[in-house]
Amino acid sequence: MTDRLGGRACLVTGSTGIGEAVAIALVEEGASVFVASRTADHARSLASRLAPRAHAGARIGWAAADLTDDVAADEAVNATIAELGRIDGLFSVAGGSGRPFGDGPVDVLTADAFDRTIALNLRSHVLVASAVARRMLAQPPAADGRRGSIVLVSSVLATHPVADLFATHAYAAAKGGILALATAMAAQYARAGIRVNVLAPGLTGTAMAARAAADPASAAFAARKQPLVGGLLDPADVAPAAVFLLSDEARAITGQVIAVDGGWSVTAAGAEGEARR
Repeated sequence: MTDRLGGRACLVTGSTGIGEAVAIALVEEGASVFVASRTADHARSLASRLAPRAHAGARIGWAAADLTDDVAADEAVNATIAELGRIDGLFSVAGGSGRPFGDGPVDVLTADAFDRTIALNLRSHVLVASAVARRMLAQPPAADGRRGSIVLVSSVLATHPVADLFATHAYAAAKGGILALATAMAAQYARAGIRVNVLAPGLTGTAMAARAAADPASAAFAARKQPLVGGLLDPADVAPAAVFLLSDEARAITGQVIAVDGGWSVTAAGAEGEARR
C-alpha cells in the first residue's frame, strides 16, 4: 500500500468489473471512496470489502442510484460529499450492453433501443459529471489551483470497430459521445483546475463481456487483437491508469484518451482477417 491518493475523496460509479477494480486500487492508494451503483447489493458488498483495505482516516460509503435519472445522480454526489466531506475525483464507468434493448446495426436499430442504450452509457456519465463539476467548482482550490480530476470510461469500439463481432451502433455512439464530452469539458474547466480525461479499455473480462468470452470466434479474435494479454483484459489491468489520471502525477494532463486495450488499436486481427461468425 502506498499513499498516492492520501486525503483524496473519490466517487466511483459502478460496483463490479472495472469499477470494482478501480475502487480497490484507489483505496489501496489512500483515497476515501464512495461507490454509487444501480444495484444496492453490489454497492454494499464492494464497500464492505473496501473498508478493511482503507488507510487510517480514510472513509468508505455507498449508495444505490439510477444514474440515468438527474435527481438520483445529484443525490448520489450529495451523498458522496456528506460521507467524505468533499469530492476530489470521479471515476465514471457505470453502464452496460445495449443488446438486451435491441442494440445492433443502425439499419435495424429502433428508436427505443437507441434511447435506452444512450441513457445507460452516455446520459448517466453526463448527469454524474455535471453534478460533480458543480461541486468541484464550488470547492476552494488547493494551493496549486487544483480542484479535481474526472475520468470517464469510453471503449476501444468508439474508434476501432469490428463490424462482424461487435455491431452495436448505439453503444458505439454512446462511447464516442464520451470522447467528445470529455474534450469539451476539459477545455471548459482547465482554468478552474479541473482535469477531464478518458480511459478506453479493450475487451475486458467483466459481466458485460460474458457473451463475447463464451463465443469462440470473439475469444479467438481477442487473443489475436489484444496480444499483450493474450485474450480478454483483466479489470485490474485498467486500474493503474485510473489511479494515475486521478493523482497529481497527471496534474498537467487533461482532454486526453488513454487506450488500455492490450494492443487492440494498433494490432491487425491476423493473417486470416477479422474473425467472422
